[in-house]
Amino acid sequence: MTVSAQAPQPHHPSASARSSESVPPQGGSPESASPRTNPGYIEASPDRPHLTELRLSAFATHRGTGFPLGPLTLLTGPSGCGKTSALRAYEALARLGAGGEVGEVFPDPVSCVPERARPDAQRRRGFRIGCTADGPEGPVRLDVAVQAEPELRIVGERLTSGGLVLLETALRDPARRSVQAAWHTAGSSPVTRAPLPDDRLGTALLPLRVAGKTDGQRQVLAAAEQMVVALRSVFACDPAPERMRAAVPIGDGRLLRDCGNLADVLWRTRAECGRRHGQLVTAVRTGCAGPVLDLLAEPSSDGTLRAVLDRGDGLRTGFERLGDGELRYAALALVLLTGPGVLEVDPPGEVPAAMQTLTVLADGLDRAVDVRQRAELLRLAARMCERGHIRLVGAVSDASWATRIDGVTVVHLDP
Repeated sequence: MTVSAQAPQPHHPSASARSSESVPPQGGSPESASPRTNPGYIEASPDRPHLTELRLSAFATHRGTGFPLGPLTLLTGPSGCGKTSALRAYEALARLGAGGEVGEVFPDPVSCVPERARPDAQRRRGFRIGCTADGPEGPVRLDVAVQAEPELRIVGERLTSGGLVLLETALRDPARRSVQAAWHTAGSSPVTRAPLPDDRLGTALLPLRVAGKTDGQRQVLAAAEQMVVALRSVFACDPAPERMRAAVPIGDGRLLRDCGNLADVLWRTRAECGRRHGQLVTAVRTGCAGPVLDLLAEPSSDGTLRAVLDRGDGLRTGFERLGDGELRYAALALVLLTGPGVLEVDPPGEVPAAMQTLTVLADGLDRAVDVRQRAELLRLAARMCERGHIRLVGAVSDASWATRIDGVTVVHLDP
């Protein structure tokens, strides 16, 4: 697997073989992989923790892969190059950072093991992923090793900042359901050692284990918090048009990842925020055929809701009549124009909203949409990402069209 990251300007005809931005292999410094060297990179607020790099040391089709993440990043390449698996690894890190149990995060862990990975003498196989989060503490790196066979468990973890190891865990006794952890103390003893469970990310557990009495402990807590906040607010989205065409019951108004309950969300958001709804209508008007005066949820006699376009003169078109491209476009526009309070995500409630950044993971961002729709979606995404409260990582089959839009980091994945 080879990777190159490309700035939007200038455009190279053979972009997959060239790179206007250096991407180091596993073990390179996080600063050298930062997308800030990209002329099209839009600087996020330094107070908002955010990921600047994803590392797939050994995961599915990836080996020794690392690439930068800007506010708006497109992963591109032919089928089978690992775009979907990269998004899956990102989402897995996010769920682990939110305190998720490893068995829930990886329901099919063997599929994450590189295909030709050979078991060791104890018949163990696994995978390794990691990331870098920037923020008030500067670049903080997290690397995680997961054993998939014969038992699923987290067998190693390392949290580092400025070359200093702040947390390190390792499996010492396979018979115990724990790992030995050591975290930086810089007090009367340089490190503190204690067991941690092998089914959860140690970084997410540190606030419950570290007292914060020494400068070293406070450094550990600050770095762990930055990483967790950067990971927590993630919404993985892949709209399913066949689900969006059906009427849905009134629910809690939080959008699901397949956007099948979009009518229920419209029922809520149209009344809650007229300005955002007006922006959504404008976006849908640009991307859907025919006149669009409004976008709304229409209640039925059986208590369900159906999404419709108001065409004017009393004519309304139900979503069941729209094409797949129109439905995916409308759903993705809604995602970009809303926030954690509407999307089915678990943001860190203890962190002020001004310090949070929502990251949208969009697989098949260009699937089923036409040339005009995908360009409008990317322009909308660039405008929203520029404000700093939202970031987007999308997978597309071809990104040559995206180089005309400022602020896009294009990462080419070659099989």
